[in-house]
Amino acid sequence: MAPAATCTAPVAPTGELAPWSSPSALNAAGDAAGLRAANLPVAQAARVTLLSTPEVKYPLRPEKPGGSVSYGGLVGVEIAQAGTYRVALSSGAWIDLVKQGKAATSVAHGHGPDCTGVRKMVDFALTPGRYTLQLGANGDAQITVLVARLP
Repeated sequence: MAPAATCTAPVAPTGELAPWSSPSALNAAGDAAGLRAANLPVAQAARVTLLSTPEVKYPLRPEKPGGSVSYGGLVGVEIAQAGTYRVALSSGAWIDLVKQGKAATSVAHGHGPDCTGVRKMVDFALTPGRYTLQLGANGDAQITVLVARLP
């Protein structure tokens, strides 16, 4: 494994990750009823404020929900076109994309480009519809998130 790059200054990501550099503010929902106010459009980054894990009622129990000192939350994502979508995160939080009670299966995992602030990327092959992005086991109350369609 290659050593991590030494960053002297942040680097703006390009391509489908370009929106990462200008996140909007978003409060995560604590349950399914709160998802109406916690929507993340595709191709728009958000700095998401999470809840203490015990306050979150996940629609589908995450494989790694986190403990009482971690943070999590729910964010709604509307997928209009079938394709491969990348979820980029600023931390190593656990994620699930849930639709109609079932978690989507990831097709790839990776790290973001060096010095961009993107720590983790997970790709999913998605069909159109409404998904719940479950965020769990995060060590901080905030996380930057971007859902982007891959070319």
